[in-house]
Amino acid sequence: MGRKKQNSNFPSFDELIVPTVKALVQLGGSGTVEEINSKVYEIAKLPETVLQVPHGDEGTTNEVDYRLAWSRTYLKKFGLLENSSRGIWALSKANIDVNKLDYIEIVRKVREQDKPAQPKIKKVTVNQIEEEVTEEIDNTEEWKEKLLNVLYNITPAAFERLAQRLLRESGFFQVEVTGKVGDGGIDGKGIVRVSGLLSFHVIFQCKRYRGSVTPSQIRDFRGAMQGRADKGLVITTGTFTREAIKEATRDGAPPIDLIDGELLCDKLKELKLGIDTKLTETVEIKNDWFNNL
Repeated sequence: MGRKKQNSNFPSFDELIVPTVKALVQLGGSGTVEEINSKVYEIAKLPETVLQVPHGDEGTTNEVDYRLAWSRTYLKKFGLLENSSRGIWALSKANIDVNKLDYIEIVRKVREQDKPAQPKIKKVTVNQIEEEVTEEIDNTEEWKEKLLNVLYNITPAAFERLAQRLLRESGFFQVEVTGKVGDGGIDGKGIVRVSGLLSFHVIFQCKRYRGSVTPSQIRDFRGAMQGRADKGLVITTGTFTREAIKEATRDGAPPIDLIDGELLCDKLKELKLGIDTKLTETVEIKNDWFNNL
């Protein structure tokens, strides 16, 4: 499957299970994927060199986030996590004792759930588990890789028009594509209204490539937007380094929001822009959820 060999600094998905729960506890019991992952980076003390390793040759995410996705999936199947349609993950109950969690036991029980017909559960190594996880998540992430490959091959002007449409569909108005050579990297502008009362002028930049946006690029964009907007927005088909994310939210500097390739795919899917989904809905009342509030 083209997997990368682990080293002492590269945790497997099962080793990230307990840090994921700890991250949610520190976040107050719930959080977005980005908030949870960032907190796990701190808890696990993961260096930038590890966080910059991509998953696969043209993966939509880095290897650590890829493994964290499966840490959350196993915790959900185990019954400790739940996630909403709005992308928020939460602890299923408030009184979880993190010190009593055993990730080996969690993985074992989840695998037993997935194979109820087997009269006897064979002992499985971590490497075997990871191979199965890799195959599963490759299937679920396949549509994002296909979509990003399409985006890589459209023209820069088409990508700017896509960003314009995305913002309009998300509630922006007076959205214009203004990208010109020598304009400091600014590709467009628009206005977003909050609660029908407050309006903010936003300047956006589009980066259609596979690499990572660096903190220096964020600083350059902030310099170009000074005095011209209340907020900045960078949309990329690639990723942002951890330092770039920190620079975007640095205290005392105009804030810049970030949309990476994975979030861009999710938003296009949510807004049904170039993507069709077929869903079958089943409504089920979960009494235990209310009892555990």
